[in-house]
Amino acid sequence: MVLQKGFIMRNSRVFEYYTPTEDGRIICNLCYHKCKLKETQVGICGVNQNVNGKLKTLVYGHPVALHLDPVEKKPLYHFLPHSNVLSFGTVGCNFQCPFCQNWDISQNKLVNEEIEVSGEQMVQMALDNSASSIAYTYNEPTIFYPYAKDIGIIAKEKGIKNIFVSNGFESEEMVKDMASWVDAANIDLKSWSDEYYKKILKGGLQEVKNILKALVSEGIWVEVTTLLIDGDNDSDADLEAMASFIADELGVYVPWHLSAFYPNYKMQDHDATKLSTLNRAMEIGHDAGLEYIYLGNVGVENDTFCPICQTKVIERLGYDHIINHLNNGKCPSCGTYIEGVWR
Repeated sequence: MVLQKGFIMRNSRVFEYYTPTEDGRIICNLCYHKCKLKETQVGICGVNQNVNGKLKTLVYGHPVALHLDPVEKKPLYHFLPHSNVLSFGTVGCNFQCPFCQNWDISQNKLVNEEIEVSGEQMVQMALDNSASSIAYTYNEPTIFYPYAKDIGIIAKEKGIKNIFVSNGFESEEMVKDMASWVDAANIDLKSWSDEYYKKILKGGLQEVKNILKALVSEGIWVEVTTLLIDGDNDSDADLEAMASFIADELGVYVPWHLSAFYPNYKMQDHDATKLSTLNRAMEIGHDAGLEYIYLGNVGVENDTFCPICQTKVIERLGYDHIINHLNNGKCPSCGTYIEGVWR
């Protein structure tokens, strides 16, 4: 088990993983929960512990899920199209979403110490599998940030990009540090109800909005995902507010992924999301001025069109049939630059 140093450097700034308090406790700085931990106490995430007055990330070096995925599965549609990503996650999470598709690891706190993968080994696996990026995903990467960061720095040195797939509850200090090594992030905007965030998910809407704006401000490529659940987060008013927030606060060019819910975990008795719900949300998003909206988990074509001349610039049908017609990131017909990371 690796005991973390407690801070990392970004230019002249220091991001401390934890802050000691006068009463002998420490405050974990990894996420907005800011858990105040006495000796041996573990935070809400279940995997960060006060050990001898320092923060110890119990899952450091111990991934439990590891796969080679297409980048579109993250989902990222404006980031190195049709490239492979080495994706991994650990146990633990700082949210308690009742619909989580990876609940078996995210809501699990048991660390398998028999699995040991160093940062160097993870990057070598990415190189051996011709992965263009490493994705920190499956559970919430914020809670294993010390491990992710150490891998990411090595990956960056080897020319491999780094992707965060997150619930957006990072601390603001962390986001400033992420800019030194994270290239892209897909962030969940799960609802427009702060009550829903607090009571059901155990998070907070305002915090997620803050982090989304901070990520864009720091120059990290951002795409937003909303898992739509009929009757829970799909009212016209909420969808209009979400779409307006993305357009006005993040940018009309920020892709919005609208994904269908299927019964899972604690919501086995809830109906799957209707395609009409996704189409209604897409129409609302377009009315708000969003230029790139994609539907997920429903098997439809998700092509990218130039917002100026409507030329199809990227063709997508599933994860295998992807044709990129962009010319150095520009529309081949009118020359308009399509926002994204293309190489």
